[in-house]
Amino acid sequence: MNKLKLILPCLLLLSGCSKFLEVQPELQVDEQRAITNATTAEVALNGLYNRLGNDGYYGSNFSALSYLSGGDIQWTGSQGAPQEITARKLTADNGYVGSAWGAIYRTILAANYLLETVPTLTDPQLTEARKNQIQGEALAIRALSYFDLARGWGGVQLILKPTRTPSDNTGIQRSSAADTYAQVLKDLTAAEPLLAATTNRNRVTRKTVWALRARYHLYRQEWAEAESYATRLIDDATNYRLVKPYSAFFANNAVNTTESVFELAYSNSFKNGHFNWWLPPALSGRREWAPNAQLVSLLNNPAIGGNRSAVIAQTAPPGNLWYGRLYYRTPTGTDPAYLIRIAELYLIRAEARARLNKPAEALVDLNAVRSRADLATLTTATTPTTEAILLAIENERRLEFAFETDRWFDLIRTGRVAPVLGIADPNKYVLPIPTSEILADKSLTQNKGY
Repeated sequence: MNKLKLILPCLLLLSGCSKFLEVQPELQVDEQRAITNATTAEVALNGLYNRLGNDGYYGSNFSALSYLSGGDIQWTGSQGAPQEITARKLTADNGYVGSAWGAIYRTILAANYLLETVPTLTDPQLTEARKNQIQGEALAIRALSYFDLARGWGGVQLILKPTRTPSDNTGIQRSSAADTYAQVLKDLTAAEPLLAATTNRNRVTRKTVWALRARYHLYRQEWAEAESYATRLIDDATNYRLVKPYSAFFANNAVNTTESVFELAYSNSFKNGHFNWWLPPALSGRREWAPNAQLVSLLNNPAIGGNRSAVIAQTAPPGNLWYGRLYYRTPTGTDPAYLIRIAELYLIRAEARARLNKPAEALVDLNAVRSRADLATLTTATTPTTEAILLAIENERRLEFAFETDRWFDLIRTGRVAPVLGIADPNKYVLPIPTSEILADKSLTQNKGY
């Protein structure tokens, strides 16, 4: 990472990717000058969420790296970047990779400005409690950003201070993957006591941190902790519960249902561009990403997909094109980006319990998700071993989160990418560092195989 020491390379990166993405109008705040009082601190915090939802991050390209790599989504267009991903010919010059990397580090930069500046402000309108909340949100979002870098690229440079001049944060070597994950945990641990234990599906609260902790511990194979943190959300049934049918959390312009733990909100002025890539031309999209025949078959099988077939649809003859419709709000672009749903917490706890040799309890959680999808109940007779339960959870996650940022990372973390996708080269289990970043920062080394 060039530590974002120059804004120009970032702008060049975005302009170079313009042929395959439409750059969002980011909320530009020169944090080193602008965060001077309560009002500008709040503006900068809004800008932090804007960066998290930007086209390069959860608004499009980071998520696309996962589902285009995961084997269930086909590329149907003319763009070179997604073609490389689905053809297993990813290079360090890939535009999606460069865009996602840059967007994540810009999110970290925005968090760093808030973390350094907000504690120093003396505005009477900025109470100590509000300062704590802002810092907690910034810490949690920085944790999520480093978590995504770790699962995507492995160990990365840990930039924990603002970058204000070209000489700031220079010469920093990449940390190990373990140390990068350790920073994630450190930030989440620091964030938790600063945040209110309220329910807010669009902003980070203490409950959001608990959900992130559950996911973190799952990836780190810390099963008891994963079970414990997932339980905190599942037990809060007043605020978090599975909605039924499956489509209820996204259909009919739904937002902020009890299904969502953390979803990013978009507006007419800050659009989620996903619909453009998923919808067919007949619905004002480009349909360059589409479910492949195998995924369509699984979703349409009542015994496997259940009512989750609602997440796909088919155009009229003679086209008969299958497409994803999780994102469909055109031209407004107000589809939420679903970062964490309560269904994930159920499946995290199911997996953790299976690993902890609690098969009956694991099946209870798995069946909660299956029941919502109108699927048959699994029992210890039909799913008698830990391996069988884990495979059932894997299959459930595959369909439950078909168009979310899950499949590729699930296969990597469980060691299943080789048998499922036939990718035997472990060097390909991480993404390449963008060439532009390697050239800009001599301290940054490339991942093996690129």
